[in-house]
Amino acid sequence: MKSAVETLNPTRVRLTVEVPFEELKDSLDAAYKKINQQVTVKGFRKGKIPARVIDQRFGRGAVLEEAVNDALPKFYTEAVNEAELNPLGQPEVDITELKDGETLNFTAEVDIRPTLEIPDYSGIEVEVDAVEVTDEDVEKSVEQLRERFASTSPVERAAEDGDVVTIDLRAKVEGEVLEDGIADGVSYTIGSGELLDGVDDAVKGLSAGEETTFTSELKGGSAAGKEAEVSVKVTQVAARELPELDDEFAQLASEFDTLDELKADSRKRLANMKQFDQATQAQERVLEKLLELVEVPVPEKLLEDEINTRKHNLEHHQLGQMGLTLDKYLEIQGKTAEEFETETREAAVKGIKTQFVLDELVKKENLNVNQEELTEHLMRRAASSGMSPDQFAQAVVEGGQVPLLVGEVARGKALAVVVEAATVKDTNGEVIDLDDEDETEEASAGAEATEAAAEEKTEG
Repeated sequence: MKSAVETLNPTRVRLTVEVPFEELKDSLDAAYKKINQQVTVKGFRKGKIPARVIDQRFGRGAVLEEAVNDALPKFYTEAVNEAELNPLGQPEVDITELKDGETLNFTAEVDIRPTLEIPDYSGIEVEVDAVEVTDEDVEKSVEQLRERFASTSPVERAAEDGDVVTIDLRAKVEGEVLEDGIADGVSYTIGSGELLDGVDDAVKGLSAGEETTFTSELKGGSAAGKEAEVSVKVTQVAARELPELDDEFAQLASEFDTLDELKADSRKRLANMKQFDQATQAQERVLEKLLELVEVPVPEKLLEDEINTRKHNLEHHQLGQMGLTLDKYLEIQGKTAEEFETETREAAVKGIKTQFVLDELVKKENLNVNQEELTEHLMRRAASSGMSPDQFAQAVVEGGQVPLLVGEVARGKALAVVVEAATVKDTNGEVIDLDDEDETEEASAGAEATEAAAEEKTEG
């Protein structure tokens, strides 16, 4: 076999392959054997039909077609390996010549990973938010905890903001009560925004036993997105009573004995959260600076596939679970279809560039992934997916996704290397020293967030 490579552009090549006919022998033998098992000829046992009879009865062309279909993947792979290419997706193959007993010639066009030059990235500088926990932050945190321990007691007055009302709901569309539009005994906190639009204004001012109607667009169910006339009856009004902020509350709501200890712990937790946010912000901003330094051509076919994958996932998974159409989603977001297309393309381009650059860094820095790192990453992914680690691991193995997870961890480590080399300052001008061990874990998560389709990878 002889092969040659023609570079069509930085991300696409054409392979020209010439195969001497004798190298098709194994595939021809396999073709005759396969046809033997599929056909019957009077006077011959199944599987024992001579090749010359198959040629006479079914045509030599059918045998050649079967043989070529069997042989092409092998010769294509050999040509790719010989040229040391990194193909993306499936090739477009064209058989240019097939002479029985002489030669098989074909071409294969395929997208490839571009060759990237990673420049010195040690000079990258970024600014991140300073970690500052104010007294107001602490008070807000404690107040949220206090809200969780609020009690309620029925009152004989009209409902007000913050009250918990028990209500019965009936939703009508075009004058008909929906089968799934009936709900009795619903507990609702006025002002929480957890029910239909308009329900807050409707129930405020009503006492137990009173009812009213209002119109609202249904968020889910059989008539999602349609305007409905909703009748709401208040069966009980209960006032929320917050516990006193004292040591007794601290003992009730935490493992601490005093309110001061509870507040000190809240301050510490808030600082840890802001430090994590700061590290994530550093990763994102360092990554953006890195991408600015590297010229990354993007294969058009790969980009279109990535855009389509992102749209499919949004429409059929994320929005589908919320009972929303794409048009309704864009209306809620206040975006036009053109703006959505532009944003999706930009995100896809960034995702592909990120993966290419970080993969190149993995090679340049000779980064490897050990079992412990893979296990930690698997645990994080399982938690975010809502599955148990065992369930997630089984799904990953059965789906052949282990190499993809290894790639995610490796890219995370590559990003951590760049972050470690960069200068990160906060808005107060202080240099931030990100802890190496935490940085590796956080960088892995940060890399996943900016990769091209973390769940459906772009390479073929």
